[in-house]
Amino acid sequence: MTRRAASADPRETDDGSGAVRRLAPHARRFLARRSGVLVRLALWSLAETGQAFLVGQGVARAVDQGFLAGDTRRGLLWLTVALVAVLLGAPVIRGVFAELAGLTEPLRDGLVRHAVDRSLGSAAAGGPGGTDRAAVSRLTNQVEIARDSFAGLVLTLRSFVFTAAGALLGLLSLHPSLLVVVLPPLSLGLGLFLVTLRPMAAAQRRALAADEALGDHAARSRAALRDLTACGTGPAAARRGAELIEDAAAAARVLAGWAAVRTAALGVAGHLPVLALLLAVPWLRGRGVTAGALLGAFTYLVQSLLPALHTLMTALGAAGSRLLVVLDRIIDPERPERPERTRAAEPERAGGPGSVRAPAATRTEPALAAAPRPAPGAGGGAVTARATAAIPGPGDDAPDLGGRPADRARTAAVELRSVTLSYGVRAEPVLDSLDLCVAPGEHLAVVGPSGIGKSTLTRLVAGTLAPSGGEVRVDGREVTGRPPAELAALRVLVPQEAYVFSGTLSDNLTYLGPGASRADLDAAVDALGLWPLVERLGGLDAPVRPAELSHGERQLVALTRAWVSPAPLLLLDEATCHLDPAAEARAEEALARRPGTLLVVAHRLSSAVRADRVLVLDGTDAVCGTHDEVLDRSPLYRDLTGHWQGGPARRR
Repeated sequence: MTRRAASADPRETDDGSGAVRRLAPHARRFLARRSGVLVRLALWSLAETGQAFLVGQGVARAVDQGFLAGDTRRGLLWLTVALVAVLLGAPVIRGVFAELAGLTEPLRDGLVRHAVDRSLGSAAAGGPGGTDRAAVSRLTNQVEIARDSFAGLVLTLRSFVFTAAGALLGLLSLHPSLLVVVLPPLSLGLGLFLVTLRPMAAAQRRALAADEALGDHAARSRAALRDLTACGTGPAAARRGAELIEDAAAAARVLAGWAAVRTAALGVAGHLPVLALLLAVPWLRGRGVTAGALLGAFTYLVQSLLPALHTLMTALGAAGSRLLVVLDRIIDPERPERPERTRAAEPERAGGPGSVRAPAATRTEPALAAAPRPAPGAGGGAVTARATAAIPGPGDDAPDLGGRPADRARTAAVELRSVTLSYGVRAEPVLDSLDLCVAPGEHLAVVGPSGIGKSTLTRLVAGTLAPSGGEVRVDGREVTGRPPAELAALRVLVPQEAYVFSGTLSDNLTYLGPGASRADLDAAVDALGLWPLVERLGGLDAPVRPAELSHGERQLVALTRAWVSPAPLLLLDEATCHLDPAAEARAEEALARRPGTLLVVAHRLSSAVRADRVLVLDGTDAVCGTHDEVLDRSPLYRDLTGHWQGGPARRR
């Protein structure tokens, strides 16, 4: 798990003014390039001004010139005018939405391009550093938030401006005294709302940052569940998660507090004008305001002005602050995108053999660095390119499988010579200058956290993955680029998800060893403890339906198939993870007794203890030796051993 930087990003506590200054040039350029769309949008919106004006005028004149004057026909005619004005709103809204797409879709496309360019540029210029998890959020959730918020903001701001213009003109045309009563409470509520915008933006920013931090922690914890359990660091990760949850809850509470203030502002702006108008009726009547004008004023307030104001304040308070924060996070090129990772200084070579170290990894899943080389005469207990002088050098020819026994004894079963693997030109290496020599007939267990490179190592040895640098040899033969048929004769790779196909059980077991006899199959089934499954299915010639087998049964079938194979090297990539400890012990012991070499990616202490040697990958060094030797030399292995045993490991 990575640590967060001690210093918080100052933009997370920005009140919004800085974001406005940063985004203003981008906004001006974006809108300037779409002046035609803005003009057409304004023309459609002018129709809303006329609509709002006619609705109030129609009601006022229907009362004063129609019903109160005794002319019902004229009154109904003016009400019809108001009704037609309301119905004309439908084609107006249709035209507005048609033009709105000319603003929102280019914005979305531009943000996606910017986010992709920025992430790729950061990866290309930043050197090693792993993937940018925040880029996924920017490309999906945040871009959609920006588009939807921008669309809602344009709609509501445009509607308020043009509707308010029509309503205020209507109030002025009815009687100027109406504006004297309506404008003060309206301005008070709007001013109170505007005061909340900056702290609301800061609270929204903190809430988004807290949500991102919590999501990042959850994703990393989910990916490292096995390591958290194995290393006993689950409680610490849980405490960190609880802290992040509390931070997110605190940010949400602050945001809710400002939302309450905004609601109060909505109440002042939305209800006080109507109340003030009711209380001022006697005063207005004394100044010559007619009953129709009063009813028209109420119509302007309730039908046009206050709904538009309410929608505007809601949009600015929610969509506006979200838009400001999200755009700033996507566009601002100076904002750090990932939690700062602690970068260790590059260790230097120590004065003697066995101390070669590479720079400490700084990724979420630390990269494997160079392995320590043993001192001369140290034997096979260290990760080395040449354990003895008998191992052929990089330029030597590998002996043939059918050569003399003396030649075969000189050939390492597995040999890695300065092997490096990176998943990209500038990506941090997963394996870095790794040297390893495994003797024929040896049983090697590979241990380390998830993502450290254990499966990558088995794929390299199996020849299914080519190294970025260095050389991988199996039985003296370089595996990179070798045809599949030749690789199959050299090794068998059994992955965690065992492959079982529809057919007979015998077909499955002899898939890698078609020349195996029935006696060979019986011996393999007996060695691996597969007889209960054979009897349940009805014999070796019984059909197998993979979906009806448990994960453990499928693994036993795959392990028995590997036992039958004539390949001299078996690679088990957590191939016993679904077996219980007793079944796992029986399988590994049987495979270790089989002629050949066994390399196991271990997930239990017992697997490491059973092996001749243990290779520990810890992200900075590769430590190799017997169980006792590695226990003394590797802090990570001591931690893993202590957790596996349910208590602290002791050095032997």
